[in-house]
Amino acid sequence: MSTDPFQRRRLPGWIPLLLAVLLVGADQALKAWARTHLTYGEAPIPFIPGLLSWQLTYNTGAAWSLLSGSTAILAGLRLIVGLGILVYLFVRPQPRAMALILGLIAAGAVGNTIDGLFLGRVTDMLYSPALSVVTRSLRAGEFPIFNIADSCVVLGTLLLIVLSFVPDRRTGNRL
Repeated sequence: MSTDPFQRRRLPGWIPLLLAVLLVGADQALKAWARTHLTYGEAPIPFIPGLLSWQLTYNTGAAWSLLSGSTAILAGLRLIVGLGILVYLFVRPQPRAMALILGLIAAGAVGNTIDGLFLGRVTDMLYSPALSVVTRSLRAGEFPIFNIADSCVVLGTLLLIVLSFVPDRRTGNRL
C-alpha cells in the first residue's frame, strides 16, 4: 500500500481502457449505422441545423485526406499509438485528467485502426457547416467530414495542450 498522498489521484489502467472500449464501440456503431443508412456522395442531411449534418464519405488517408492511399501504413501507426498509450497507462498509472485524456486519444487511434484494417478506408459521416464557415474564412476550404474517433483524437490533443499549461500542485511545475 502506497503512502504517497497523491497516489489516490491516479487512475488504475482499467478505467481509461474502459473509456476507450466504450468510445470505440460508439464509434464503430455510428460508422456501421452510417454505412447502412446514408448514401455516399449525397448532400449533407441536417441533424442539428447549422451545426451538424450527416454526410457519408470515406478516407484512405489522415485528416484533410493527407497521405491518401496510405491506409495500411496509417492503420499500423494508429494501432501502435493506441495500444502503446493503453499499455503505458497500465504500466504507469497517471493522474485522473491525464489518464482520461490519453484514453480519449487511444480510443480515436484504435477506432480508425479498425476501419483501416478491415475496410481499407475510414468511414466518416459528421459534417459541421459551422466549422466549415471558419475554415472557409481562413481560405482552407471545407472542414473535413469526421467521425467519433477523429473527435476523440482532436479533443484529447486539445485537452492535452491545455493540461500542459496547468501547474502541478505538488511541484509547481507544469505537467
